[in-house]
Amino acid sequence: MLSRRALLLLGAAALLPADDPFELIGRRWREVVSGPVVNDIDGYVRRSYAPGADPEGNWWRWQIGVPKRLLDSAVRTGYRGSLLLEAVDHFVPESVLDDYDGTSTGANRVDLCTVLLLRAVLGADRERAARAVAGLAPVLRYVTEGDGFHRDGSFIQHSWVPYPGGYGAVLLTGLARLFAVLRGTPWEVAERQVVHDSVERSFAPFIHQGRCMDLVRGRSVGRHADGARRRAREIAEAVLLLGESAGAAERARWRGLVKGWGLLDDDRVTAIPEPTGHVLMPSSARAVHRAEGWCAALSMSSHLIGHYEHGNGENLRGWHTGAGMLYWWTPDHPDQYADGFWQSVDPYRLPGTTVSTRRLPDGAGPAWGQTLTPWRWVGGATDGTYATVGHHLSGLESSLEAFKSWFFLDDAVVCLGAGIACRDGVPVETVVDNRRTGAALAVDRRAGWFHLDGHGGYVVLDGAQPRIGRDARYVTLWLDHGTDPVDAGYAYALLPGASERATRARAAASTWLHVLANTTAQQAVAVPSLGLTAANFWQPGTAGPLTASAPCAVLVREKGDGTATLTVDDPRREPTGLTVVWNRHVLVFDALAEPRTVTLSV
Repeated sequence: MLSRRALLLLGAAALLPADDPFELIGRRWREVVSGPVVNDIDGYVRRSYAPGADPEGNWWRWQIGVPKRLLDSAVRTGYRGSLLLEAVDHFVPESVLDDYDGTSTGANRVDLCTVLLLRAVLGADRERAARAVAGLAPVLRYVTEGDGFHRDGSFIQHSWVPYPGGYGAVLLTGLARLFAVLRGTPWEVAERQVVHDSVERSFAPFIHQGRCMDLVRGRSVGRHADGARRRAREIAEAVLLLGESAGAAERARWRGLVKGWGLLDDDRVTAIPEPTGHVLMPSSARAVHRAEGWCAALSMSSHLIGHYEHGNGENLRGWHTGAGMLYWWTPDHPDQYADGFWQSVDPYRLPGTTVSTRRLPDGAGPAWGQTLTPWRWVGGATDGTYATVGHHLSGLESSLEAFKSWFFLDDAVVCLGAGIACRDGVPVETVVDNRRTGAALAVDRRAGWFHLDGHGGYVVLDGAQPRIGRDARYVTLWLDHGTDPVDAGYAYALLPGASERATRARAAASTWLHVLANTTAQQAVAVPSLGLTAANFWQPGTAGPLTASAPCAVLVREKGDGTATLTVDDPRREPTGLTVVWNRHVLVFDALAEPRTVTLSV
């Protein structure tokens, strides 16, 4: 973690005369960057990075990995040679910044700009420094597709992979350093707002109890046993450093956030707890829900987001992580998906997913996340507290198709599935859950509930009979839809953190939830106690009191003061007309109570 001394020196450095901006940049770089250095730089260059050599293997090693490490060492050790500069000029020409595409986007672009800036510092090259900083421009603005920050908070790398917990962390660290070392120089970065906003919109939603959620860590999920903690610490350190380029209010709030994550030890700072509510990022097919005593996150796939990413021999069996995998945590189980989870879990039975059990080869599908589906309807609607989320699913290298919906409430996630069809010649399953635990499982099949001691409960809503599996590390509940189903479905509720008594009571309470529709046309529920009606319209039609003229997601929330909010979204993002009708009695100002139809057109 960045020390108080380093932060204080950074602030002081901003007040020093900057007759030689390169000297100032070098001094600041030495304050913000730590770790081992390469001492015999010229020796390394001669052996492994010689000017004129033919780069073999992974491009990243030649243009980012090696030059960034050597240049960092050179700035920090006072290197004055020329051999390294010749090598960098050969392997990393300024032309790498000509176009924002290929390998020069997102985090890679920031690293390339850093390499060129450090090269400029060592050579006192003002034109190269200006070119390096100008090259950051595409990263500092919102994008509408592909790599970078999207307006809904998504961060994408490799074109199709949600990556705040991987490349996003690298980008944030790089930009925080550049903002800090360039402050007060001729190349100070002024366009910082998108990056500052990303702290709470793109990164904070995926930090929970000091860990970075796996659904935004791409192919790196299986690298280290404590990988989620490492990434969270990296993001926290970047946020603290980024605060030095922000206003006082933002800086103070971010320090409170980091302390709330459990990653800052400073008695002067008041911790800010993780906020309850729902964050939906349709551009990355991800959703995060926080309620009192639990947190959940959802990973999906679409025509823009791949089922999973594999590459460089990593994550070869992450096939179904984008098939509606539902992660959830309670305070007693923050490491549910750590401690060898990915190495030991059955990759065909990831929690929440609907999958064909057809056997897949390691690394099935295209590499680097290009395992896309043909469907655009992925997303939903949220008022910031509750949400309806839907996923038109196609299986990976499979004929499987399904319509999946999740309704995120105060103490439950209601899960509906419809139109599950497949022609693979093998069974199709929906995995209610797969918990890494040895806890006792209580079952009452007649009443339709299951309870996992210390974790939570499950209530079956359609009379189905989940199968149960147990081994040394896992308890698994799944629904067997049979071989080659034509129109299978499911309906159940997950109750995170619920006691056995509460689970039993919820199963017996016939009026707490009404499933209004569960078909390939609409999936909808009503929760009277919350005044909530929510629906995913896969096709135009009617579900309960709601009618839609085109595919969309609708969430209605009636409040105790006689008002209501309607939240509507088109997850397909198609510019067509949409009319939503809410058939509801209302009071008018002439004091006459009479039935009216409220119509919302968007």
